[in-house]
Amino acid sequence: MTREIFTQFVRKELSGLRRFLLAACSGNSEEADDVAQEALMKAYVASRDFEDEAGFSAWLYRIACNSLIDHQRKQTTRGITLDIDKAHNVAATSHTDEAFAYQELYSAIDGLNVSERTAVLLFYMEDRPIKEITAIMNVTEGTVKGYLSRGREHLREKLKVKNTSAPSPMSEGKRYEL
Repeated sequence: MTREIFTQFVRKELSGLRRFLLAACSGNSEEADDVAQEALMKAYVASRDFEDEAGFSAWLYRIACNSLIDHQRKQTTRGITLDIDKAHNVAATSHTDEAFAYQELYSAIDGLNVSERTAVLLFYMEDRPIKEITAIMNVTEGTVKGYLSRGREHLREKLKVKNTSAPSPMSEGKRYEL
């Protein structure tokens, strides 16, 4: 695959890939950007030998999923810590409030295991068909259906518990369809 074709295909997939990684990273845009950059570099290096242009999207998402798993493993082994001094310098704006609008949902998604999270995000957020998800995750169709079923059930439990325990901005007037 030539550099021009690779760039053309990436442009078509980039917004969806970024959206998927942002949700998979619980709304952490810096982490999502890091994973996306790593995945795109790996894809570019491997693109010289890639010939299945029709399967480009699934191939790119598979690389992104593997990059996400690698990134999360590195974080847990390093014991990532937050710098509280940097948090004090964040300006409070309405944009900050918007950043937390989906935090409850991100938190629930973050509570899923990696396989369930990947399947749920690809199916519901990216509208990927089950057959394509099987190619991305390298599992059978039945396994993907199982991940989706368990993921939906876990999300229902997590969101129901949060919504009934105390009123929140997310529970007032908003409903999750699972």
